[in-house]
Amino acid sequence: MGGITLQIQNRHSDCNLPLADASLVACPHCDLLQRMPEVVPGASVRCPRCDKELWRHREDSFNRTFAFTLAALILYVIANTVPMLGLTAVGHEAYTTVIGGAQQLWKDGQQIVAGLVLFVAVVSPALQIGFQLLILIGCRRERPPFWVGMLLRHLRLTRTWSMIEVMLLGVLVALTKIADYATVIPGVALFALGALVFLLAAMQACFDPREVWETVAWAEPDVKTVNSKFQNPDSKQCSK
Repeated sequence: MGGITLQIQNRHSDCNLPLADASLVACPHCDLLQRMPEVVPGASVRCPRCDKELWRHREDSFNRTFAFTLAALILYVIANTVPMLGLTAVGHEAYTTVIGGAQQLWKDGQQIVAGLVLFVAVVSPALQIGFQLLILIGCRRERPPFWVGMLLRHLRLTRTWSMIEVMLLGVLVALTKIADYATVIPGVALFALGALVFLLAAMQACFDPREVWETVAWAEPDVKTVNSKFQNPDSKQCSK
């Protein structure tokens, strides 16, 4: 009975090995298992059943994404260190930054709104840019570390909560309402935030996650060897 249990466990271990064929994918929308064909740069692969895009071959994905990420990092630092808006009324001037606006909302008793503004306009963009930069730097190593895949799995969540454009829309609405009572002085950070919105979109458009997964090392170093032996019927070890 113990021998049978051991045999089942060993067989389960073999069956649980991942496939070495990177072209075999499952559609994330309808779960259709299919083989990914090679396409020219700029072309896309769509699922034959649900017609959803599975992959787009982006040309020079790493270098373009790296350039956009560095530019986004510079603009992010500028947007959070210099004044965003200034108001002049009855001889008094006041300037504020993005973080300063969240602090003022907290002092005014709007703790929930202050926390949301700080999270979607400061924390989430910082995580998105930081994760993206670390992923690209890790992939440039000869053997990318394991945390590259971990960051890549959480990158989409940071994109979901990064809402700088929503904050800018709220700022523009507020400026329209107070334009009759005070003189509005746009700061450098306001233009930096506007450019940052487009850079974050460009980062997402140029980035190819599939290219990153192909460079990440497998969890077990002998997985590819084992899979190649299973797939090769002429292997001596498999013929025994």
